[in-house]
Amino acid sequence: MPATGTNERWLGIGVSHQTTSHAAGEEAAFKARALLTAGTPPAWALAFCGGQHDPDAFLAGVRSIAGTIPVVGGAAVGSITRELIGVTGYECAVALFGDAFGMPEILRVPLVPHGESEAGRTLGTALREVPEGVAVILFYDSVQAPPDPVPRLHVASTLLDGLYEGLGERQIPIVGAGTLRFFTLTESYVFNGEGHARHEAVAVVMPPQIEAFHTIMHGCTPASAFMEITRIEGATVYELDGRPAASVLAERLGRPPEALLGRELSMLITLGEKHGDPFAPFDETRYVNRLVIASDADTGAVTLFESDFRPGSRVQVMVTDAEQMFASARERGRDLFETLRGRHLLFGLYFDCAARASAFSGTEEEEAELMLRSLGDTLPLLGFYSGVEIAPLLGRSRPLDWTGVLTFFALRE
Repeated sequence: MPATGTNERWLGIGVSHQTTSHAAGEEAAFKARALLTAGTPPAWALAFCGGQHDPDAFLAGVRSIAGTIPVVGGAAVGSITRELIGVTGYECAVALFGDAFGMPEILRVPLVPHGESEAGRTLGTALREVPEGVAVILFYDSVQAPPDPVPRLHVASTLLDGLYEGLGERQIPIVGAGTLRFFTLTESYVFNGEGHARHEAVAVVMPPQIEAFHTIMHGCTPASAFMEITRIEGATVYELDGRPAASVLAERLGRPPEALLGRELSMLITLGEKHGDPFAPFDETRYVNRLVIASDADTGAVTLFESDFRPGSRVQVMVTDAEQMFASARERGRDLFETLRGRHLLFGLYFDCAARASAFSGTEEEEAELMLRSLGDTLPLLGFYSGVEIAPLLGRSRPLDWTGVLTFFALRE
């Protein structure tokens, strides 16, 4: 087992399933503070608040126990901890940190009115001052506008493209997630250190004595040959191989086109772009997948969660595979854990696509539970069900769909 030292002295994780927002924040913070060494005051917090709760009342509850400390995180479809996994909208989780290993720097930028690209450049420019190799956690508000008829989302790929422009030649490991209140993609917010806010991105620059190690849980398999995107506008794919995209997807899946409009397929299929040799054997780690979140019967178009594909992109229809998802959750978490044997691990974070929850995907088990079992029972871990997951992949941090991103934070040697 990797060495975890005396984490309880400076870190505590608490949860609540209360239906009253203030009580939920209060209970989660109370449980977390009880795990800190007596007399150690909380210095800052990570918090994920179920979508059914009022964020201001929840924060007031947290601060009634923890004091007026910075709180970062945001809305969550559900929370993931060793004590509680669920997506009813009432699950809340709070991690309280002492200052034993230093305080993070919190950077916040608006996503409107200048857009994600400008926000990313501003963040990236600020991050140029961060020492090489320092870990950064990035949260952003996923929802720009509610469905009418299709939700408009803040585009993480554009945010990250701008961030890398601002960073220049710097190499900084970034993991993160888009916050989300509901499966329906109707609302979200972030906690930015001061309160809750819409249309913001928040970067948490961890203290330099802490470093991060991550792995990505996949679970999609190809269901078609390669196809070319022949017409696309933003996140809306109109044509694949010169034909209406919805018809092509339905045909490849052996379903009528109207099936794409319902829960049966929506949010459970992706378009995947394979990087590297297209003829190499299947390797899930070479794919960047984009969830199909809606289709339009009139135009035959499908809308993706992100807008980074372009005309000429070669993609495959990818279907979610429960067995592969379970195997990935077990094996990748365990492998990373074993790789870090002997290191002073501090805590773990797990950002998990909301569509992977059993309540949405229809699986009999929670893959997050399988992941947790593979880690033993010593390492504190906090997670939430998100809209988009962000992690280094194929040379840079990228937004990912239908994945789980597991990150371990360790004391730098």
